[in-house]
Amino acid sequence: VQLQASGGGLVQAGGSLRLSCAASGRTFNRYTMGWFRQAPGKEREFVAGINWNGGSTFYAASAKGRFTISRDNAKNTVFLQMNSLRLGDTAVYYCAADPAGRVPIIRGVEYTYWGKGTLVTVSS
Repeated sequence: VQLQASGGGLVQAGGSLRLSCAASGRTFNRYTMGWFRQAPGKEREFVAGINWNGGSTFYAASAKGRFTISRDNAKNTVFLQMNSLRLGDTAVYYCAADPAGRVPIIRGVEYTYWGKGTLVTVSS
C-alpha cells in the first residue's frame, strides 16, 4: 500500500486548506485512515481518523470543530478539510492506514502504512 499526501501550502491564520491522501491498493475501502502531524521540534501527534465507510470519525481535541476528515472510496482518497487555521497548526501532515480497520485508533503505532508528509505553514 502506498499513500501520497498532497494539498499543503502556505496560508494565513484563519484560512483554510484541504489535504488529500491518495492510496494504492484494491482494499482501501477496508482501511481505517488517519491524519497525523509533526511540528518542528515536537513529537508526531494524532489529528483525525475515519473508519472504512466514513460512518465513524474521531478527532484530537485541537482539531475538533475546525477540521473534517472524509473519504471517497471510489477514488481511494481520504481528505482533511482544515478551517480556521492557527499558527499552531503549522506542521508536516501525514496520512496513515490501518488495514485491519480498527476504530478508534489514535496512536501512530497502530497504523501500518504511512505516506510522505505534506507541509502546512500558517502565517500571521
